[in-house]
Amino acid sequence: MSETRKIAVITGAGAGVGRAAADEFARHGYDVALLSRDAERLSRAAARIEARFGVRALAIPTDVADARAVEAAASQVEDTLGPIDVWVNVAMATAFAPVSALTADEIERGTRVTYLGQVHGMMSALSRMRTRNRGTIVNVGSALAYRSVPLQSVYCGAKFAIRGFTDSLRSEIIHDKLNVHLTVVELPAMNTPQFDWAMNKTGKRARPVAPIFQPEVAARAIYFAATHRRREVWLGFSTVKAILANRIAPALIDRYLARAGYAGQLTDEPLERNAAGNLFDPVPGDFGAHGRFDDEAREHSWEMFTDRHRSVFWALAGIGAVGLLRLAAKRRS
Repeated sequence: MSETRKIAVITGAGAGVGRAAADEFARHGYDVALLSRDAERLSRAAARIEARFGVRALAIPTDVADARAVEAAASQVEDTLGPIDVWVNVAMATAFAPVSALTADEIERGTRVTYLGQVHGMMSALSRMRTRNRGTIVNVGSALAYRSVPLQSVYCGAKFAIRGFTDSLRSEIIHDKLNVHLTVVELPAMNTPQFDWAMNKTGKRARPVAPIFQPEVAARAIYFAATHRRREVWLGFSTVKAILANRIAPALIDRYLARAGYAGQLTDEPLERNAAGNLFDPVPGDFGAHGRFDDEAREHSWEMFTDRHRSVFWALAGIGAVGLLRLAAKRRS
């Protein structure tokens, strides 16, 4: 049976959204390769996937900031599991801090992991998919790839860069008439360990801005994107609002975030002294997909329905817009 299964590679698969995505592909019968830095946590995740879903799970400790390491991992996947069908770029590392508190090394490291990590994944995946003229690459983006927020300059800058690189590469794939699909999933705030182990220079514990979604919601969106020919998937109405609002009134959003953008991302809890951060080295521990916000995280997103049936949705939205315009015209008359 294993010879006929499809193969998916997930970066950042040791915890968070990457961990949930590995489960999601395994649940659908894919053999999965898990790439992340912490070898022990990655091995535990692979063992649990094999026991739970009965598929092959290959753990490959990899720092995606290292292009040679990513290329070596891709070769190991194909030598061990078989040709890669889907490559999902999830890995990220960041810092919560104002720019004035960051060092050049910290900015470079976050950029290398979060931006170049995806670039390295795209390059290694595409070089193999090109020869077979098939395959799918899924990049995991964010609403913050369209609308930056304070305290997350490293992450926002990297996500903007991912969007730019992806759009360029997509045009090249179309030009070359390749049967390789490149897609992006833009995520809202997620309940992952990121808010406990990211470098933090604010003095307070970080939190995602509500509404918060469970990582399994993102995993389902990633799997959907990998198996449907969609250019981009926006997950969650908060993502839609952030993207559209920034297109309409970016200066207004600048000022709003200057007032509310700090408090919305920080709790009143003081940060523990010598709190660990994973920017340069992984934080040890048996972290899973979820963070500490289970009590407020949502397990479903209605907006995934709008993407799966977007023709109907936009038709209804258009009818509603026409109705509002007519109503406004009547009131003016």
